[in-house]
Amino acid sequence: MIRFLFRFIGLWLLAGAFVALVIDGTRSVSASRLILAPVRDAWALVDPLSLAFWQKQFSGGVSEALFGAFLAMPFFVLLALTGLLLLLIGRRKRDTRIGYSSRD
Repeated sequence: MIRFLFRFIGLWLLAGAFVALVIDGTRSVSASRLILAPVRDAWALVDPLSLAFWQKQFSGGVSEALFGAFLAMPFFVLLALTGLLLLLIGRRKRDTRIGYSSRD
């Protein structure tokens, strides 16, 4: 049941990544240059208060640079990587039978 849930959410995230890629592609074609929406913009649309909170938490030091790199990542890449990770977690176990042919 849990593996099914991981696969289900993973597929939805991959579909969302494809939609985000199409939106970025449409914007890029209309502007005649490459435009990729960063995670920061998507997060600011959903919940700007939590974005400000986490930026304040990660201010200073190496963590600020890492968090800044995370926020600058294209949104479709984040969705695709998260979806692929959930699909890998929820994949079915291979049936490994020793002594039987796999060419049936």
